[in-house]
Amino acid sequence: MERSKLKKMEEKGKKYFRTHEDLAIYQLAFETAMQVFEYSKKFPVEEKYSLTDQIRRSDARRLATALLSRSVCANMAEAWRKRRYKAAFVAKLNDCEAEAAETQVWLKFAVKCQYLTVEQGRELYAPYNQVLSGLVKMITHPDDWLLD
Repeated sequence: MERSKLKKMEEKGKKYFRTHEDLAIYQLAFETAMQVFEYSKKFPVEEKYSLTDQIRRSDARRLATALLSRSVCANMAEAWRKRRYKAAFVAKLNDCEAEAAETQVWLKFAVKCQYLTVEQGRELYAPYNQVLSGLVKMITHPDDWLLD
C-alpha cells in the first residue's frame, strides 16, 4: 500500500493490518485451535473418528469432513480477502462466527464425556468468547475493515 493511503488511514484513526494474521482475534483463534488439536490427540481411541473428528472438523454441509477449530482461522483468512465486497466479507465473518460457536459446543461435549477436564475445557472455551466478541464487532462495523 502506498504511503499516502496509509497516512490517510492513520489520520482517520484506522490501524493498518497487512494480513489477517495481524488481527489479534486471528492470532487467538489460531493459538487456541492448536491447543484443541493437542488435547484431542489424547482422546480415547473409540472417539478418534467421532468426537475427535467433530471437534477438529465441521461444516454446515458435512460435519465430519471440514476442520472445525481450524476453520475459524480459515474463514477469517477468506473474509479478509473479501474486504472489497461488504456483503461477501460479512457473510464469511458470519461463517467464522458460527464455526467458533460450534467449536464451543464440541468442547462442552468433550468435557461432559470426560475427554477434557473442566479446567481444560474452560481454558479452550474462554478464548472463543473473545474471538466471537471480536467477530461480532467486525460484523456490526464492517465499513471499518473494508478496502476503499
